[in-house]
Amino acid sequence: MNMDFKRKLPTPKEIKEMYPLSDELLALKEQNDREIQDIFLGKSDKLALVIGPCSADREDAVLDYISRLRKVQEIVKEKVIIIPRIYTNKPRTTGDGYKGMLHQPNPNELPDMLKGIIAIRKLHMKAIEETGFSCADEMLYPENHRYLSDLLSYVAIGARSVENQQHRLTASGLDIPVGMKNPTSGDLSVMMNSITAGQHKHTFIYRGWEVQSKGNPMAHAILRGYVNKHGQSLPNYHYEDLVHLLDLYSKTNLENPGVVVDTNHANSGKKWAEQVRIAKEILHSTRVNPEIFKLVKGLMIESYIEDGCQKVEEGIYGKSITDPCLGWEKTERLILDIADLR
Repeated sequence: MNMDFKRKLPTPKEIKEMYPLSDELLALKEQNDREIQDIFLGKSDKLALVIGPCSADREDAVLDYISRLRKVQEIVKEKVIIIPRIYTNKPRTTGDGYKGMLHQPNPNELPDMLKGIIAIRKLHMKAIEETGFSCADEMLYPENHRYLSDLLSYVAIGARSVENQQHRLTASGLDIPVGMKNPTSGDLSVMMNSITAGQHKHTFIYRGWEVQSKGNPMAHAILRGYVNKHGQSLPNYHYEDLVHLLDLYSKTNLENPGVVVDTNHANSGKKWAEQVRIAKEILHSTRVNPEIFKLVKGLMIESYIEDGCQKVEEGIYGKSITDPCLGWEKTERLILDIADLR
């Protein structure tokens, strides 16, 4: 093989023993899970808001941002459940560029996967310790999920991973909501097949074990827009798109039809400021159609302390080093508006 085996990494069990979650925090996480799961099981009309930086890049700024979310959560708690994004794995279309804290806990230093595993566990632990939030992460590498499985309350499977068998089968064995993004091509049948796989039982190999999953009734759709054959970004968040998704769900026997709508990526054409308008349009659609109100379980918003994005070497505190994000002042106003419109 054309690779060097540098070192054997600790197992998830070993890492969890090194950095354990207290019984008190485990109980808090279970409480968070119940509130979030009730949304995706149709038992609650609250809106899930999966919100935060495109990728977590530094612990201090991420925790600062999440502490601000906590204050807003107390104001909107009757209408909205906030699930902070702490995305520690960053998919790269070509494989080049910053791949997230798992690879580089310090973006200015060389990759170190051991330091990365420890850094992302510590970050998620500090989030719940300091703010009470158990957060969301992207399941870019299914075999790594167990390093954080006692900490996460929501998982997303990205547009480039949604057709992958291991992602789908692993999702079927999780007991938290898992969002399946539509692929970059926009083919919703791929996403619907992934949701079907996620909701069904399977026997497969996971981390060297033969395992049997029970199926995950909280597997659901994420609409994130798509790219056509000319490389142009096109949205799929409009009223007609949501009605079409309702129709697709009606032709299946899937449990708990649901969607989280991503307001950035191809839906905004990566024009981060458009997320405000897009979020409000989606909420309008839920207000004029009771079936869409039941279908839309949440919104996904890319937001950080500062507007836009920067290059790694610029080092501006709280500004994204990957996709551009909505800054804090606009974010706070938007969350309050979302609660008013729900």
